[in-house]
Amino acid sequence: MKKTLCVLMILSFLTVAACQKKGKSEGETAKLDNSVKKNSYAVGHEFAKNFIASYPEADVESIVQGIRDAATKNAKPLLNAEEIQKTMTEFNQEMMKRETEKQKAMAEKNKSLEENFLAANAKKEGFKSTASGLQYKVITEGKGARPKATDAVKVHYRGTLMDGREFDSSYKRGEAAIFPLNRVIPGWSEGVQLMTVGSKYILVMPSKIAYGERGAGEVIPPNSPLVFEVELLSIEANPQK
Repeated sequence: MKKTLCVLMILSFLTVAACQKKGKSEGETAKLDNSVKKNSYAVGHEFAKNFIASYPEADVESIVQGIRDAATKNAKPLLNAEEIQKTMTEFNQEMMKRETEKQKAMAEKNKSLEENFLAANAKKEGFKSTASGLQYKVITEGKGARPKATDAVKVHYRGTLMDGREFDSSYKRGEAAIFPLNRVIPGWSEGVQLMTVGSKYILVMPSKIAYGERGAGEVIPPNSPLVFEVELLSIEANPQK
Protein backbone atom coordinates (compact mmCIF):
# COMPACT_ATOMS: atom_id res chain seq x y z
CA MET A 1 0.00 0.00 0.00
CA LYS A 2 2.89 2.36 0.69
CA LYS A 3 3.98 1.76 -2.90
CA THR A 4 0.49 2.72 -4.10
CA LEU A 5 0.56 5.96 -2.15
CA CYS A 6 4.05 6.75 -3.44
CA VAL A 7 2.87 6.21 -7.00
CA LEU A 8 0.05 8.71 -6.66
CA MET A 9 2.17 11.26 -4.83
CA ILE A 10 5.02 11.11 -7.32
CA LEU A 11 2.69 11.24 -10.29
CA SER A 12 1.13 14.37 -8.80
CA PHE A 13 4.47 16.16 -8.67
CA LEU A 14 5.58 14.92 -12.06
CA THR A 15 2.47 16.20 -13.81
CA VAL A 16 2.15 19.64 -12.20
CA ALA A 17 3.80 21.44 -15.09
CA ALA A 18 1.83 19.59 -17.72
CA CYS A 19 -1.49 20.19 -15.96
CA GLN A 20 -0.93 23.89 -15.37
CA LYS A 21 0.71 24.84 -18.65
CA LYS A 22 -1.62 27.16 -20.56
CA GLY A 23 -2.52 26.53 -24.13
CA LYS A 24 -1.61 22.84 -24.15
CA SER A 25 -4.32 20.88 -25.94
CA GLU A 26 -5.74 17.65 -24.55
CA GLY A 27 -3.58 14.71 -25.55
CA GLU A 28 -0.70 16.83 -26.84
CA THR A 29 2.63 15.11 -26.29
CA ALA A 30 5.02 16.84 -23.90
CA LYS A 31 8.44 17.74 -25.28
CA LEU A 32 11.20 16.10 -23.27
CA ASP A 33 13.77 18.73 -24.15
CA ASN A 34 15.80 18.72 -20.94
CA SER A 35 17.05 16.26 -18.33
CA VAL A 36 14.48 17.31 -15.69
CA LYS A 37 11.60 16.52 -18.03
CA LYS A 38 13.18 13.24 -19.14
CA ASN A 39 13.83 12.17 -15.55
CA SER A 40 10.31 13.15 -14.51
CA TYR A 41 8.73 11.32 -17.41
CA ALA A 42 10.79 8.15 -16.86
CA VAL A 43 9.97 8.00 -13.14
CA GLY A 44 6.30 8.76 -13.76
CA HIS A 45 6.09 6.14 -16.49
CA GLU A 46 7.59 3.39 -14.33
CA PHE A 47 5.57 4.19 -11.23
CA ALA A 48 2.34 4.38 -13.24
CA LYS A 49 3.17 1.08 -14.94
CA ASN A 50 3.66 -0.60 -11.55
CA PHE A 51 0.44 0.85 -10.15
CA ILE A 52 -1.64 -0.35 -13.11
CA ALA A 53 0.01 -3.77 -12.84
CA SER A 54 -1.09 -4.09 -9.22
CA TYR A 55 -4.54 -2.56 -9.81
CA PRO A 56 -5.45 -3.26 -13.47
CA GLU A 57 -9.05 -2.04 -13.17
CA ALA A 58 -7.87 1.44 -12.15
CA ASP A 59 -9.75 4.26 -13.87
CA VAL A 60 -7.05 6.33 -15.54
CA GLU A 61 -9.25 9.39 -16.03
CA SER A 62 -10.07 9.48 -12.31
CA ILE A 63 -6.37 9.17 -11.48
CA VAL A 64 -5.57 12.09 -13.80
CA GLN A 65 -8.40 14.14 -12.25
CA GLY A 66 -7.05 13.43 -8.79
CA ILE A 67 -3.58 14.53 -9.90
CA ARG A 68 -4.93 17.75 -11.39
CA ASP A 69 -6.90 18.55 -8.25
CA ALA A 70 -3.91 17.85 -6.01
CA ALA A 71 -1.56 19.86 -8.21
CA THR A 72 -3.84 22.90 -8.59
CA LYS A 73 -4.06 24.84 -5.35
CA ASN A 74 -7.36 26.49 -6.20
CA ALA A 75 -9.10 23.30 -7.27
CA LYS A 76 -11.88 21.88 -5.13
CA PRO A 77 -11.28 18.13 -4.71
CA LEU A 78 -14.17 15.82 -5.55
CA LEU A 79 -13.56 14.12 -2.18
CA ASN A 80 -12.75 15.98 1.02
CA ALA A 81 -9.78 15.03 3.22
CA GLU A 82 -11.87 12.74 5.42
CA GLU A 83 -13.38 10.94 2.43
CA ILE A 84 -9.96 10.51 0.84
CA GLN A 85 -8.54 9.04 4.05
CA LYS A 86 -11.49 6.64 4.37
CA THR A 87 -11.21 5.62 0.73
CA MET A 88 -7.47 5.01 0.96
CA THR A 89 -7.90 2.95 4.14
CA GLU A 90 -10.50 0.75 2.45
CA PHE A 91 -8.32 0.50 -0.67
CA ASN A 92 -5.37 -0.56 1.46
CA GLN A 93 -7.45 -3.31 3.07
CA GLU A 94 -8.68 -4.50 -0.33
CA MET A 95 -5.17 -4.68 -1.77
CA MET A 96 -3.87 -6.53 1.28
CA LYS A 97 -6.71 -9.04 0.97
CA ARG A 98 -5.96 -9.55 -2.71
CA GLU A 99 -2.28 -10.10 -2.03
CA THR A 100 -3.06 -12.62 0.72
CA GLU A 101 -5.41 -14.54 -1.56
CA LYS A 102 -2.87 -14.45 -4.38
CA GLN A 103 -0.11 -15.79 -2.15
CA LYS A 104 -2.39 -18.51 -0.77
CA ALA A 105 -3.39 -19.68 -4.25
CA MET A 106 0.23 -19.68 -5.40
CA ALA A 107 1.33 -21.59 -2.31
CA GLU A 108 -1.30 -24.30 -2.87
CA LYS A 109 -0.38 -24.65 -6.53
CA ASN A 110 3.34 -24.77 -5.82
CA LYS A 111 2.89 -27.34 -3.04
CA SER A 112 1.45 -29.82 -5.52
CA LEU A 113 4.15 -29.02 -8.08
CA GLU A 114 6.83 -29.35 -5.41
CA GLU A 115 5.69 -32.82 -4.37
CA ASN A 116 5.82 -34.04 -7.97
CA PHE A 117 9.18 -32.37 -8.59
CA LEU A 118 10.84 -33.86 -5.51
CA ALA A 119 9.43 -37.32 -6.16
CA ALA A 120 10.76 -37.28 -9.72
CA ASN A 121 14.15 -35.88 -8.73
CA ALA A 122 14.65 -38.50 -6.01
CA LYS A 123 14.55 -41.16 -8.73
CA LYS A 124 17.32 -39.56 -10.76
CA GLU A 125 20.65 -41.36 -10.89
CA GLY A 126 23.12 -40.42 -8.18
CA PHE A 127 20.76 -38.57 -5.85
CA LYS A 128 20.53 -39.45 -2.17
CA SER A 129 18.12 -38.14 0.46
CA THR A 130 18.51 -37.21 4.12
CA ALA A 131 15.97 -37.40 6.93
CA SER A 132 15.03 -33.74 6.42
CA GLY A 133 14.13 -34.37 2.78
CA LEU A 134 17.29 -32.76 1.40
CA GLN A 135 18.40 -34.42 -1.84
CA TYR A 136 22.00 -34.27 -2.95
CA LYS A 137 24.26 -35.57 -5.68
CA VAL A 138 28.05 -35.67 -5.60
CA ILE A 139 29.61 -34.24 -8.76
CA THR A 140 33.16 -34.03 -7.39
CA GLU A 141 34.29 -35.28 -3.99
CA GLY A 142 36.98 -33.15 -2.40
CA LYS A 143 39.74 -34.24 -0.05
CA GLY A 144 39.68 -31.32 2.38
CA ALA A 145 38.05 -30.78 5.76
CA ARG A 146 34.33 -30.90 6.40
CA PRO A 147 32.73 -27.71 7.81
CA LYS A 148 30.74 -27.56 11.04
CA ALA A 149 27.50 -25.70 11.65
CA THR A 150 29.42 -22.91 13.39
CA ASP A 151 31.85 -22.37 10.50
CA ALA A 152 31.72 -19.89 7.65
CA VAL A 153 32.39 -21.20 4.16
CA LYS A 154 33.61 -19.75 0.89
CA VAL A 155 31.59 -21.12 -2.01
CA HIS A 156 30.69 -20.70 -5.63
CA TYR A 157 27.06 -21.50 -6.33
CA ARG A 158 24.19 -21.26 -8.75
CA GLY A 159 20.56 -21.34 -7.57
CA THR A 160 17.52 -22.23 -9.67
CA LEU A 161 13.81 -22.78 -9.10
CA MET A 162 12.05 -26.03 -9.95
CA ASP A 163 11.22 -24.70 -13.44
CA GLY A 164 14.90 -24.07 -14.12
CA ARG A 165 14.87 -20.29 -13.74
CA GLU A 166 18.07 -18.98 -12.21
CA PHE A 167 17.59 -16.60 -9.28
CA ASP A 168 21.15 -16.21 -8.03
CA SER A 169 24.69 -17.04 -9.13
CA SER A 170 28.10 -16.20 -7.72
CA TYR A 171 29.53 -17.38 -11.04
CA LYS A 172 27.76 -14.56 -12.87
CA ARG A 173 28.99 -12.05 -10.32
CA GLY A 174 32.51 -13.36 -10.85
CA GLU A 175 33.17 -13.59 -7.13
CA ALA A 176 32.81 -16.41 -4.61
CA ALA A 177 30.59 -15.81 -1.58
CA ILE A 178 31.27 -16.32 2.12
CA PHE A 179 28.38 -17.52 4.31
CA PRO A 180 28.25 -18.34 8.04
CA LEU A 181 26.44 -21.69 8.13
CA ASN A 182 24.49 -20.63 11.22
CA ARG A 183 23.02 -17.66 9.31
CA VAL A 184 21.61 -19.38 6.22
CA ILE A 185 18.49 -21.42 5.46
CA PRO A 186 18.48 -24.93 7.00
CA GLY A 187 18.90 -26.69 3.65
CA TRP A 188 22.07 -24.76 2.92
CA SER A 189 23.58 -25.43 6.32
CA GLU A 190 22.81 -29.14 6.19
CA GLY A 191 23.88 -29.60 2.59
CA VAL A 192 27.22 -27.82 2.84
CA GLN A 193 28.09 -29.76 6.00
CA LEU A 194 27.89 -32.94 3.92
CA MET A 195 30.68 -31.62 1.70
CA THR A 196 34.45 -31.50 2.06
CA VAL A 197 36.62 -28.67 0.77
CA GLY A 198 37.13 -29.17 -2.95
CA SER A 199 33.74 -30.84 -3.43
CA LYS A 200 31.03 -29.93 -5.89
CA TYR A 201 27.48 -31.05 -5.11
CA ILE A 202 23.97 -30.51 -6.39
CA LEU A 203 21.64 -29.77 -3.48
CA VAL A 204 17.86 -29.97 -3.88
CA MET A 205 16.08 -28.41 -0.92
CA PRO A 206 12.37 -28.87 -0.16
CA SER A 207 10.67 -25.59 0.68
CA LYS A 208 10.32 -26.63 4.33
CA ILE A 209 14.10 -26.32 4.73
CA ALA A 210 14.32 -23.32 2.39
CA TYR A 211 11.93 -20.34 2.47
CA GLY A 212 8.72 -22.23 3.21
CA GLU A 213 5.20 -20.95 2.63
CA ARG A 214 6.27 -17.30 2.65
CA GLY A 215 8.90 -17.47 -0.07
CA ALA A 216 11.42 -14.65 -0.39
CA GLY A 217 10.07 -11.44 -1.87
CA GLU A 218 9.42 -11.53 -5.59
CA VAL A 219 12.41 -13.78 -6.28
CA ILE A 220 11.35 -17.05 -4.66
CA PRO A 221 7.62 -17.93 -4.65
CA PRO A 222 5.97 -19.68 -1.68
CA ASN A 223 6.49 -23.45 -1.36
CA SER A 224 9.37 -23.44 -3.82
CA PRO A 225 12.01 -26.18 -3.70
CA LEU A 226 15.45 -24.82 -4.55
CA VAL A 227 18.22 -26.40 -6.60
CA PHE A 228 21.79 -25.35 -5.89
CA GLU A 229 25.00 -26.27 -7.64
CA VAL A 230 27.64 -25.67 -4.94
CA GLU A 231 31.44 -25.73 -4.91
CA LEU A 232 33.00 -25.65 -1.44
CA LEU A 233 36.22 -23.67 -1.85
CA SER A 234 37.35 -23.22 1.75
CA ILE A 235 36.35 -23.02 5.40
CA GLU A 236 36.62 -19.53 6.87
CA ALA A 237 36.61 -18.04 10.35
CA ASN A 238 33.06 -17.21 11.42
CA PRO A 239 32.83 -13.80 13.14
CA GLN A 240 29.18 -14.49 14.02
CA LYS A 241 29.62 -17.60 16.18
